[in-house]
Amino acid sequence: MTDALSRPARAATATAEGPAVPTASAVPTAPAAPAAALSGAAPSATVDGTRPAGGGPAALAPGPVGKPGPAPATGPGPGADRPPVPGPSPRHGSDPDSGPHPRPKAAAPSGPEAPPVRRAGTRRGRLGPARPVPFGRLLGPALLVTAWWAASAGGLLDPRILSGPGTVATTAFDLVADGRLQGNVLISLQRAGLGLLFGVAAGVTLAVAAGTSRTGEYLVDGPLQIKRAIPSLAMLPLLILWLGIGEEMKVTVIALGVAVSVYINTHASLTGIDHRHVELAEVLRLGRWRFLRSVVVPGSLPGFFVGLRLGVTSSWLGLIVVEQINATSGIGYMMFQAQQYAQSDVIIVGLVAYGTFGFASDALVRAVERRALSWRRTLAG
Repeated sequence: MTDALSRPARAATATAEGPAVPTASAVPTAPAAPAAALSGAAPSATVDGTRPAGGGPAALAPGPVGKPGPAPATGPGPGADRPPVPGPSPRHGSDPDSGPHPRPKAAAPSGPEAPPVRRAGTRRGRLGPARPVPFGRLLGPALLVTAWWAASAGGLLDPRILSGPGTVATTAFDLVADGRLQGNVLISLQRAGLGLLFGVAAGVTLAVAAGTSRTGEYLVDGPLQIKRAIPSLAMLPLLILWLGIGEEMKVTVIALGVAVSVYINTHASLTGIDHRHVELAEVLRLGRWRFLRSVVVPGSLPGFFVGLRLGVTSSWLGLIVVEQINATSGIGYMMFQAQQYAQSDVIIVGLVAYGTFGFASDALVRAVERRALSWRRTLAG
């Protein structure tokens, strides 16, 4: 009677606590495991139709033969509702590259050395000058003439002091029509050409003598350095006393200025030749003339062309000076006469002629230099 009365109470208590977990003795014996389970392959489900929690074959490994294995857990175990505690994995540590899913690493370059790392979106700028543009050097003079024309058209320049480009062009056409400009230009070119020729020849000869011989250096370099410190204009009174006021004096003044410029740069280039080239020529038993042709000339060409460009400029500067000293022809004489009559347009025509010839002669020397030194790779292109 007591057992009958206590059964409903135990049933109510079991219902409140949850379904009863069957014991090992209440679980029916499972049939024999297939060959795949015995070989280590993971079965798809447990005996009661649920997938094992571990997911591997060890969860369903049968016990001893004739005894049932442990029943899988079908519900959450104690402490399953607790949140996971963050922390490093006991197997892989805290390194993200050593976890079960490591981050992919960039492959190392296979070349001899790794290329420099460049940030995304950055572009390396050009360090040297860009490629030369044909007739690009005319841009500066063109801008200067444009500014001159704009100032004259805007009334910023007084025509009595500085004539406009239109007036100068008209005056130049009138001088060409009269024949005055051509005759004076030819005489000026003759003087400048003779002075340049004699000056270049003297400068190169003295530079070779001083650069290849100690005796020549002791005898030549000192006087030319002294002449370098004395302006050519300071020697005009003495040259007039020696040579008079004829063409000889004018050509000599131009030649002196050119010779100093060519000598300084050519001598510096000669003394800068590597001494190993001289030793190689001695080992090969080169003669004097072959040594000059194979070693001295190629080594001195860069400095020679620099001196030649400066010498061309010096010839035009000297020409302007000597043609205003008791001259009866030439561009300088024409400009001096225009000064007496306040003809600024004629003076500007003479200045434009000097500038044009100077610019053209410098461009010619540059072209010859590029052709003669085509083996060099420089920023000038």
